[in-house]
Amino acid sequence: MTHPSQSNSTLTAEQLAACAPIEQYFLGHAHDDASYMRLAFLPTAHIESMRERVFTSWPLDMYCERFGGKPAADEATRRRSIDWIEVAGSAASARVTLVHGAMTFTDYFVLLQTQDGWKIANKAFVGQSTQA
Repeated sequence: MTHPSQSNSTLTAEQLAACAPIEQYFLGHAHDDASYMRLAFLPTAHIESMRERVFTSWPLDMYCERFGGKPAADEATRRRSIDWIEVAGSAASARVTLVHGAMTFTDYFVLLQTQDGWKIANKAFVGQSTQA
């Protein structure tokens, strides 16, 4: 996991805390394990995108069905990073980049600080061909 472009020493304690569910999200991808996703997201979260010009909105349970417990063959070469995170009280937003082989995903998260800590409330993303 890579923290935002600023060094960890320049992140506030709030920013570091808000990164925690993103770290769980990255682990979910690395291990292909939905249990990490359920830790990262609120149960009411939706994962949304435009797929072939059609709006797609998956509830968390549907999204978690995509994880089968078998890490990708190219997992060792995949890269994931937090580009930026901004915190205002109990709300935050973040952009992350996932380079997964031939595809690069840009995810935008809305996060909320709950009684159980920071959670991803919703995700919007786009996937594009990775540039060589």
